[in-house]
Amino acid sequence: MTESSSAMSGCIFCEALERGDGEPLVVHRGARAFVILNKFPYNNGHLMIVPNRHVGRLAGLDAGELGELMTLTQAAERALTATYGPHGFNMGLNLGKPVGAGVLDHLHMHVVPRWDGDTNFMSVVGETRVLPEELPATAARLRAAFGRLDPS
Repeated sequence: MTESSSAMSGCIFCEALERGDGEPLVVHRGARAFVILNKFPYNNGHLMIVPNRHVGRLAGLDAGELGELMTLTQAAERALTATYGPHGFNMGLNLGKPVGAGVLDHLHMHVVPRWDGDTNFMSVVGETRVLPEELPATAARLRAAFGRLDPS
């Protein structure tokens, strides 16, 4: 990060980055961004791609950060496909409170695997989430999948 840690206190992504290898939800680290499991996922394998630097808007990223954000998003799609075989994906950014951003000032790309007939509606209708796999098991599977990816 290029900004002081005190300026980022309370940011879940900056705190995860500071914990380094002690952060159990991080499944892959790049030079300028990292991949972390969503602690409150919509589906198994719900990942977020996060720039290392505390930035709230795409316009604030430099070309290298922007490139790695998309390269890791592509790698996440590949790792999730190899590990879980989803039928599709929801991918996107929520920038700003009115659109539902849970972390307002540190942008992150959501990558959510989806399956025909999945239970994603349960969050809205039943106010509950259905996940057949615990986060530590998901993290272990995805770390292995990222490790097998060709870096090119």
